Amino acid sequence: MQIFTPEDLDDDILTDLLEEINELYEASEQTLIELELRPEDNELQRSLFRSVHTIKGDLGLVNFTPMIPLLQHVEDLLDYLRKGQIKYTSTMSDLVLLTMDRVKVFVEGCFKTGSAEYDPELYEQLVNHVSKITPENSNLHEQLLSDAVLLLDPSLDLGQGENDNQSSSDVGSSRSVTLANTGIPKGLSTEKQMDILFFRELMKPIERRSMYWEGRGDRIAKLAFYINNVAENPIEADQLAVACYVHDFGMAFMPLKILHKQSKLDENEFNLMRSHVYKSSRLLEHLDQWNGARKIVMQHHERVDGSGYPLGIKDEEICAGAKLLAILDTFDALTHSRAHTGHVKHPKKKAVIEINRVAEGQFCKTWMNHFNRGMASLLTK
Repeated sequence: MQIFTPEDLDDDILTDLLEEINELYEASEQTLIELELRPEDNELQRSLFRSVHTIKGDLGLVNFTPMIPLLQHVEDLLDYLRKGQIKYTSTMSDLVLLTMDRVKVFVEGCFKTGSAEYDPELYEQLVNHVSKITPENSNLHEQLLSDAVLLLDPSLDLGQGENDNQSSSDVGSSRSVTLANTGIPKGLSTEKQMDILFFRELMKPIERRSMYWEGRGDRIAKLAFYINNVAENPIEADQLAVACYVHDFGMAFMPLKILHKQSKLDENEFNLMRSHVYKSSRLLEHLDQWNGARKIVMQHHERVDGSGYPLGIKDEEICAGAKLLAILDTFDALTHSRAHTGHVKHPKKKAVIEINRVAEGQFCKTWMNHFNRGMASLLTK
């Protein structure tokens, strides 16, 4: 690893740079979602190219040189795309978003501490993979893109590890499900994908209501698709996606003094918080095509021993989607900050251990097995 220390720059310059990168990242994420629906849309392709080109130019102006070669080759890749010389794939979207993630972390490091750590050998390997993608070797594109994505985030490898005794079918064989993808399933009708996109966009201002929620919908949706894939997809992906995005919609209508209360909630406050499942499920009340999602939302705080809420149903009465969402909701809560002073933010491996410790009576054993298998593949590297 090496340390990059930028030239003396005004804080205002770094602040502006970081703000623009964040804006371009969000715009690019939206563009990539729409490209999944319209992969041949040349305006979307050009918009993505412009975003990467602008970020590269901004970094060049402040001499943030370590990131520029990779951005240049990603820009070249998107140039081929906008000129119709190569085809768009979901793995390409993973590469773009993960590259932008690295850029954000790099710039944030320079802004917060005055320097940023980076791995020159990693970036050399990335450049090597991406530079090999040309219009003349289309049969190699997906493998080269996948290799580059796995260099950026090895946890996205859903296959066997060196010491993994499970077969690849045990952990899901589809490469289309990766945690870098947006939380919108592929292969759905345009109408359904646009519906899910609507709910996802609807939740963005909801998530900003609390400092602890940002990005929560995407995190849970991506992990839900992965674990569902490990289980050979018994839950309808479209219903699961909608449920993941809207299940905490009702929480936004709670008083902030309760949402951010650091001490234990009293009985009245706890009952008010529990009412969020009704508020969330009512969002889907008149949308018959999302009845499955509404059921998941309504039941995601039920427990297999009947001690959950709001109905106190148990075991087989609870739908599979709610059983999975209950586990992932808890996992996300354990691995991210919360207001309560007694809350300890867990590393992911420790969170998995903790969930297993409290699983008896709370979570479905079958879905805990799927969760454990999936997380072992992701985290045991």
